[in-house]
Amino acid sequence: MTNDTAIRIFQQAHLLFMQYGLKSVSMDDIAGKMGISKKTIYQFYADKEALVAEVVKQITSENQFQCDSDIINSENAIHEIILAMEQMSKLFETMNPSILFDLHKYYPQAFKLFLAHKNDYVYGKIKQNIIRGIKEGLYRDDLNLEIVSRYRVESIIIAFNPEFQTSVKSSLVSIAQELSTFFLYGVVNEKGYKLINKYTKNRSKK
Repeated sequence: MTNDTAIRIFQQAHLLFMQYGLKSVSMDDIAGKMGISKKTIYQFYADKEALVAEVVKQITSENQFQCDSDIINSENAIHEIILAMEQMSKLFETMNPSILFDLHKYYPQAFKLFLAHKNDYVYGKIKQNIIRGIKEGLYRDDLNLEIVSRYRVESIIIAFNPEFQTSVKSSLVSIAQELSTFFLYGVVNEKGYKLINKYTKNRSKK
């Protein structure tokens, strides 16, 4: 067996998890799709949670790379949020909405990896964005930095709540976009409000 086999197992698992969720995809499903035995998978991954953890690491790593890139390439704090919304939409289009619920309920060790990403990296970047927006004169200067930053982090997670999804009957992408837009309009001042409208008009022309 080679590292290529481990990579192919990971890629197939990643594809199935994103499409069907974590709980509904078994190791037998992955093996069957690949035409290999389940025993072969266990030569590279101790159990399903180890495989799930690798997928979580990959998703969060890619998210961080893209987010860092968007920050560098953004014109201002508002543009940074808009780029983040676009990235989020692309990710959520291919993501089964049950993933986070499955992760929390059935894969506690892998869930800890997600929590670290959410509570450290995502929270930190949101906080930095708010500071940036205030300095650029685009966000309200009376914002409670800690409360607003934490609220934004938790609002992202709301989109994955099964009860919320059922009650609003909207796609994961639609929910995420609506909550992101709501947050952005809530933190900007008059100057920032005008800039959002400018970006919105420019996007509608494309």
